[in-house]
Amino acid sequence: MSRRVAPVALLAGALLLAGCGSGDDSAADLSVSGAYMPQPVSDSMAAGFLTVTNAGGTEDELTSVTSDIGEVTAHETVDSAMREAKDLTVPAHGTLVFRSGANHLMFEKLKRKPRQGEKVTVQLHFAESGTVTVEIPVTSATYSPKTGH
Repeated sequence: MSRRVAPVALLAGALLLAGCGSGDDSAADLSVSGAYMPQPVSDSMAAGFLTVTNAGGTEDELTSVTSDIGEVTAHETVDSAMREAKDLTVPAHGTLVFRSGANHLMFEKLKRKPRQGEKVTVQLHFAESGTVTVEIPVTSATYSPKTGH
C-alpha cells in the first residue's frame, strides 16, 4: 500500500510547488509611468512627478530615492502642509502617484540645473522589489499633464 501512496504524495507535492512559481499573483510587480520634472526656476531645487503602479498582489514601500544630480526626498502633503515622507506604500493592485500639489519628489542641493529636453536619472528604492531606475524627462517649467499627474 505504501508504494501506491508515495507517487500520489510526490504528485501532490509537485503540484503544490508549481503553484508557488512566478505566475502567482502574490509578489509586488512595479512599473513607473508619466515621469516628468518641470525645468526648475531655482538653481538649487527642483520637483519630480511620476506614477508607480503595482500589478502584483502584495504591497511594497518606497523607502528612499537617490540621484546623481543632488539629494532627493519624497514629500507628502498633509493638511495643506508639505513634509518629508519616510516610507510611502504602493498598494497591491494599486498606484502611488506623485503629482503637483500632493506627493512629489523634492530635489535639493542640485549639482547642476536640469534643462528642458534633458533626462534626470533617479533610483527608486523599494523594501521588497529592490531598486527601479527611472529616466525623468525635463519639461518646460509650465508643463501640466492632461492626466493631472
